[in-house]
Amino acid sequence: MTKLLDAQGLEISHEGHRTRLKWHRLRKRFADPLFSAEVMAEGFASGASMELDLRVRADGGFVVLHDEDLEGETTGHGPITEKCIGDLGDIRMQEGDRPLILSEDLAAMMQSTNPAALLQFDMKDDYEAIGARGIEHLAEHFRDIAASVIVSGDSLDLIVAVKEKLPHLLRGIDPTDKLYDISKARGWRAVEAELRADLRGPTEPDTIYLQWSLILGAATEGLDMIALCQEQGKRVDAWTFTLKDPEAGFSEEEWRNFQALMALKPDQITTDEAPATERAWRRRMAD
Repeated sequence: MTKLLDAQGLEISHEGHRTRLKWHRLRKRFADPLFSAEVMAEGFASGASMELDLRVRADGGFVVLHDEDLEGETTGHGPITEKCIGDLGDIRMQEGDRPLILSEDLAAMMQSTNPAALLQFDMKDDYEAIGARGIEHLAEHFRDIAASVIVSGDSLDLIVAVKEKLPHLLRGIDPTDKLYDISKARGWRAVEAELRADLRGPTEPDTIYLQWSLILGAATEGLDMIALCQEQGKRVDAWTFTLKDPEAGFSEEEWRNFQALMALKPDQITTDEAPATERAWRRRMAD
């Protein structure tokens, strides 16, 4: 029983395959505040896989936020793209009255970490907004860091620019929305063709981010998207599977879906409840 309580929320091993549990928006648990520097430090120490969102500032730097405007997550107002670093000093996160995390802070925090730690920079702006100055900022601040970083986004032009300027960083793409649209308009064969084209494309991605329900929907139609990516040497992150009741564990529907997902052997699953998911898995497997 102690083992169940000690779950760190780092990974699940099943049938010889290791699936990492990625902490969504720097949350180890859903009760954690959004984008917490303390949780990130804990993840760095334990070797966790974590994700945060980045929005570009007017000066080419970045701030760790999801929304394009400050209102939703902070005490500030207005579009982030119109703010420079000096405009953000007095602004606080709405949860816990915490200062914002800037890209400069990130670079400092990442000088010493567990080598197993992986931090995903999910870029919420496209290349047109970020531009050469934003890429140069990333290159200047994240050239010499101890932690592994993967840069992901919807904008393929942005990921290509990252490849050219920061070739040592890993890259990820998320074609989920595009593939959903194709599945509805032209069917799963067209989805497979598009996904194959993305895997061979100029971004040369390390990881493909796919919504877990899209993965399961494709599998019921005979398309194993995870196997397809892994055959091309790519990792797959299935996002975002979060238990509705972390204390109770899996509902029957959640368990059916999670089992089906694990049977396809994703390399990583994104969740807001990493330790609870690991505990719930162990509990079910012990029954």
